[in-house]
Amino acid sequence: MKNRFKPIASLLALLLLIAAATADASATVYNWSRYDLSFETPEDGFVTFNSHTRFEIQWEDMVMTVQLYSKDQGDEKKMLTENLHRKALGYSMYDLHDGKLKVKGFKKTYSIDGTMPDGSRAIIADIVSKHQNLIIEVTVNYLYGNREIVEDMIKSFAENKTKQPNRERKHQKVQPRHKAKKQQPQQQETPRPAAKKEKLYDA
Repeated sequence: MKNRFKPIASLLALLLLIAAATADASATVYNWSRYDLSFETPEDGFVTFNSHTRFEIQWEDMVMTVQLYSKDQGDEKKMLTENLHRKALGYSMYDLHDGKLKVKGFKKTYSIDGTMPDGSRAIIADIVSKHQNLIIEVTVNYLYGNREIVEDMIKSFAENKTKQPNRERKHQKVQPRHKAKKQQPQQQETPRPAAKKEKLYDA
């Protein structure tokens, strides 16, 4: 009986490898060179906003926003967890749960997930840099069934530690969260298909 299942097991393993290769091939890589950041998303997303400190992209069943902040002084864990809860309540999210996401290469990741008023799901994650005075806040609103894709997008964030520091970075002010609320977005782009490799706005 055991031998009868060996060909099936081999076939399933092969199919999984093909699926993994296909998934990798269909990803779009974005590079935020000013901060030596990169991350991956599914392809065919439409970039709806792209500025010095904010990036938004959407699909038919998902929207992702990336916002950069400088670190505030004080108890990091307390401030970021309180911020996540305030933001979630601001969206009127319910069934809230503290997340357990970990993004390799970063100091810490704090996250919260829950349900939006329209029944869709949402996750908000604050990723704390080890190498810069930077917090990467990722917010994803998605339909049920996309959770694994959403987690993969957040976990794909990486800092290129081997790259020489970008000298222009010192001229780029990354806003603290409380100041960012007072300012309007600086640049608006019309929706366009995402390329296989994209550089984020670095001017």
